Amino acid sequence: MVSLGMQGKKEYQEKLFTDFRLSDRVPEGNFYRRLKGALDLDFLYPRTKRFYGDSGQKSIDPVVFFKLCLVGYLENIPSDRRLVAHCGMRLDILLFLGYGIDEELPWHSTVSRTRQLFPESVFEEVFAKVFSLCVESGLVSGHTQVMDSAPVKANASMDSLELKVPEEELETHLRRVRHISATDREKPLRKSKTDRSKADQRRITANEQELKALKGRNRKWAKEQDQRPGSGNKGSKYTSNKTHYSPTDPDARISVKPGKARKLNYTAQLTVDTANHVITDIGAYHADGKDNQHLPDMVKRVGPRLWKEGLGWENVVADTGYSSGENYMPFWNNVV
Repeated sequence: MVSLGMQGKKEYQEKLFTDFRLSDRVPEGNFYRRLKGALDLDFLYPRTKRFYGDSGQKSIDPVVFFKLCLVGYLENIPSDRRLVAHCGMRLDILLFLGYGIDEELPWHSTVSRTRQLFPESVFEEVFAKVFSLCVESGLVSGHTQVMDSAPVKANASMDSLELKVPEEELETHLRRVRHISATDREKPLRKSKTDRSKADQRRITANEQELKALKGRNRKWAKEQDQRPGSGNKGSKYTSNKTHYSPTDPDARISVKPGKARKLNYTAQLTVDTANHVITDIGAYHADGKDNQHLPDMVKRVGPRLWKEGLGWENVVADTGYSSGENYMPFWNNVV
C-alpha cells in the first residue's frame, strides 16, 4: 500500500441543501460587479411599458434584456443561444443580470423576439444614456472624432438571390440588355421560404447607362464562368445590386472587400472619441453606398449629441474614402 500522507484528494458530491451567496463569490473589483453599480437602466421601465399588453404571461425584464445585449457585445457573442448558455456559466454575469444560480435564464427565443419588439428609438435612448454617463465620468472630450466603417454580414444567403423584375416583360428585357449565366436562367440555388421584399425592391431601378455597363461584364462572365467546373456552386454567378435582390433580407446589399468573396452585407459607420475611445455614434447603412455618401448623415447625428452634452467638436479624422468635393464644400464656404 502507498501512503498519501497529507496529500489531499477532492471528491465532488451533490448536496441536497446548500448555503450560498453569489455576491460573496464575485470579487469587489470584478468588471461586471463594478458595471452593475455604475449602470442604472431603470428609466427603461416607463419607456417600454407601452409595448406590453395587460394580460398573459409576464415578459422578460427589459433591463435584463438590454444587459444581455451589452454582455453579448462585451463578450463578442452574436448568437442568442450561445449568449444565454455563456451567461449561465458565469457567476459575475449572473450577478450583473440579477439572477441567482438556481434561477433559469430567459429562453434564447424570448431574447430574439424582444429584440424585434422594441423600435430603434428605444435602443437609441439606451445608447444616449450610456454616452451621457461616459461624459459625466470625464471619458469624452469631443474635440477630435475618428470615423470608419466596417461590413456587417447579413443573415441571408447568396444562393437565394433572385433577379429583379423590370417594368417591361422580363425575358424581352434580359435578351435586350444583358447576358445571364446558366444559374440565372434557372431558378435560384436555394428558394427562399418567404419573400419579405416590397414591390419597389423587386424592380430594376438602374438606368440604361448603368445596365449597359453591366452588359459587358455579364457577357464575359457567362462566356467564361459557365464553362468552369463548379460553375453552379455558391457564388459562381455574377451578381449585382442593380439586377438581383434578396427575398430573405431585401435591405441587404451585395458588397465585396479586396481579397474577400462577394457577400450580402450592411455597412456599420462608427464615430469614436479619441480621448478614451468611447463610441459617440454608430449607424447602419446599405452596403452599396460609399463612405463619403454617409458622412453628412453621420455629422448630423454626432454634432447634436456632443452639443447636447456641452462638448465642442473641432476635428474629424477619416481615411480618403470619406473625401469628396461635396463634403469639403461646407468647409470652403466657411473659409470664403
